[in-house]
Amino acid sequence: MRSFLQTVYLDNTIESYLVCLGAILLVLLLNRYLSRYISAAFFRVLNRTSLHIQRETFIRLLRGPINVFLLLLVVFLTFDKLNFPRVLQFTIHRISFRQIIDSTGNAALTVAFTWLLLRLIDFIASVLQQRADLTQTPTDNQLVVFFKDFLKVIVIFIGLLLLIRFTFYKDVATLLAGFGIVGAALALAARESLENLIASFIIFFDKPFYPGDIVKVQGITGTVERIGLRSTRIRTDQKTYVTVPNKQMVDTILDNLSLRTQRRGFLALEINSSSSYDQVNELLQEIEQITLARKDRIVNHSVVLADINKNSYVIQVEYFTGPVPMEEFNRVRQQLNLSIIRYMEEKGIKLASKEEIVLAQQAASREE
Repeated sequence: MRSFLQTVYLDNTIESYLVCLGAILLVLLLNRYLSRYISAAFFRVLNRTSLHIQRETFIRLLRGPINVFLLLLVVFLTFDKLNFPRVLQFTIHRISFRQIIDSTGNAALTVAFTWLLLRLIDFIASVLQQRADLTQTPTDNQLVVFFKDFLKVIVIFIGLLLLIRFTFYKDVATLLAGFGIVGAALALAARESLENLIASFIIFFDKPFYPGDIVKVQGITGTVERIGLRSTRIRTDQKTYVTVPNKQMVDTILDNLSLRTQRRGFLALEINSSSSYDQVNELLQEIEQITLARKDRIVNHSVVLADINKNSYVIQVEYFTGPVPMEEFNRVRQQLNLSIIRYMEEKGIKLASKEEIVLAQQAASREE
């Protein structure tokens, strides 16, 4: 039996193979408990913070990446203890097969470790999202999404650097120096993207608008649905989905309609000049009473005879409602207009026709 175990096969004894295989099988059997124990250790570290973390959810989220990472780590370490067979010591395009195996193992470990970090970011973001849901402002929710994406980009970038360092054995410092030169050129080429990124930080910290606000920018009116690293997504009144670069959201004049304290309504009545003094005066008083009757919706108003022309009397009605939804504002405006039309019909007051107004304007211009 001893002689069998000492039999050499591919430059290693069968005993060595059995030890490596036993270590891998042991990890496979205990991996479930080891990953749970390591996840619990991570949980105890994070639980000391102010975050209220659900233990089982946290462990269930991290167990998968930890399982893969531990298995790859043990396989990598055990096979590293074996002698590399001479029969496999050949080169492919001036790269030895052993280097290919080592690089593949390093790449697998790096990817598994990066996956673990990404899962950890996802979990912390989900916890912060739950806390942000308890606040009144929607900005906290958007900040969580923003920084989650931002941290993921950083982790993936670091993962790529680790892959280059341990898989292709390149000097990262030299590579970063080269990236600095290339990055400067790319920064000039991608200036607009960088400006949009900076603008996104300005939006989050200056807070000119929040997700859910109704804004008007660049002739586009709609509801802000998402603020990203490069652009802001707006759902328009026509239910289309518009993407506006963040730089334009910061540099141009933006009207946050959700922050207005009142809605303004305006009506210009051009009464036929054949109307008598009493008719015009009574119409002014009636419009005043109509607006006062809706003081539950109209908080401020003015009714004035603004101008007298040869063929028309111009009555201007300006009124303001509270910050009610557009549907409610249109309903108030319609009721006001219908009430004025009914009164004018009852009193026989007519509007000046378009031809009369045009003729009056032409006569006034000739006199000038």
